[in-house]
Amino acid sequence: MSILAILFLILGLGLVAWFSARAKAAGFQPVGGIRPHSRPNHHGWYVALWAIVPALIFLTIWGNVTPGLVMSTALESPVAATLPEDGMERSAILSELRGLASGKVDGGFYPQAQELLPAYQAAQSRYGMAGSALAVILVFAGGLYAFTRLAPDFRARTRVERVVMITLLVASLIAILTTIGIVSSLLFETIRFFSKVSPVEFLFGTTWSPQTAMRADQVGSSGAFGAIPLFWGTIFIGAIIAMVVAIPLGLMSAIYLTQYAAPQVRKWMKPILEVLAGVPTVVYGYFAALTVAPAIRDFAAMTGIPGASSESALAAGLVMGIMIIPFVSSMADDSIAAVPQSMRDGSLAMGATTSETIRKVLVPAALPGVVGGVLLAVSRAIGETMIVVMAAGLAANMTANPFASVTTVTTQIVQLLTGDQEFDSPKTLAAFALGLVLFIVTLLLNIVALRVVKKYREAYE
Repeated sequence: MSILAILFLILGLGLVAWFSARAKAAGFQPVGGIRPHSRPNHHGWYVALWAIVPALIFLTIWGNVTPGLVMSTALESPVAATLPEDGMERSAILSELRGLASGKVDGGFYPQAQELLPAYQAAQSRYGMAGSALAVILVFAGGLYAFTRLAPDFRARTRVERVVMITLLVASLIAILTTIGIVSSLLFETIRFFSKVSPVEFLFGTTWSPQTAMRADQVGSSGAFGAIPLFWGTIFIGAIIAMVVAIPLGLMSAIYLTQYAAPQVRKWMKPILEVLAGVPTVVYGYFAALTVAPAIRDFAAMTGIPGASSESALAAGLVMGIMIIPFVSSMADDSIAAVPQSMRDGSLAMGATTSETIRKVLVPAALPGVVGGVLLAVSRAIGETMIVVMAAGLAANMTANPFASVTTVTTQIVQLLTGDQEFDSPKTLAAFALGLVLFIVTLLLNIVALRVVKKYREAYE
């Protein structure tokens, strides 16, 4: 029986258990004038959980243990005596055997794998049937145990809610532990990097040339790991050029949608604007590389600006700014709309025009929320990779010329981890140090943004 079939069987039996328990609980009568503690649905869920959860846990464990048992059983057959004792050939034969059994491999290269296949399939079938039978037995045993406990005073609701709480807790712990694991891996590899390269050179050096020696006598093999050009490129594109585009356009869009647009216009324009946030970044990369960057290069050549290339910080920053307009606009829209109507009415009642009310009342009152949105947008921008790779280039230059090619931290991380690299070399480990710096900066920006938003909410809720 396939794993999908046994899953459907368990869920089907669980559904039967739910209906059976609910029907039994529906017939409970008040005892001594006291109504049953839990509703019939709670009794149904209690029995269904007892029927399903133990069987699913067993199947999970069984599914991880079975491949080893099947292979051990197959290797005990007489045909397995012709296999090599150990080494790569034995591993290749066994790998081909698994592929033949699963159907992923059509024709075998090793005749031993074909000869061993019947014994392997027989063991696979035997353990599969045993696992299915034990799972079904667990369904009946768990369901029957829970069903016999049902009574008018049985606290089924309490137990079901406890299971739900534990499930939510496990989901939260998975997210937290995943974050801890990612940060720990970054820290561990970064410490290894700093054991080979000085942290002072990495954080304050101005030359980035992460070369490593392929042989001992190679000339110019020492490399340079000064990351200042990468930090500057990230700030230049993500926090300066992109914000110059995103902040005014996003803020003006929010003001128009909240103060000037008719309800029907706002109903259509706001979702259309927010669609920009859902466009894949690779599409923005194509737009930047094929349309914006050549136009900027032609403009620079026409006006006589020296040093212009088809890959420029300006092209990447402009397109990145367009990409994050919805982040700024959405937060500013919510902030301006949350300003109490009495403040707007009071300003207008004192003779101020609509534009004066917006400039001197609404925007200052909504400023904390707007600033929070801008900081979140900056966090999004400095983590962007695809647009920079396709439009800004890979040169680590410390230049303020927007027509020149620059690079960012995320782009260099991709560059360092692409291809066949020696994993314990400073060149590869530098990617983790760059990732840790990027993580810390993004975390700080998000903390500041959340504190600003919290202050804004306290003011008007």
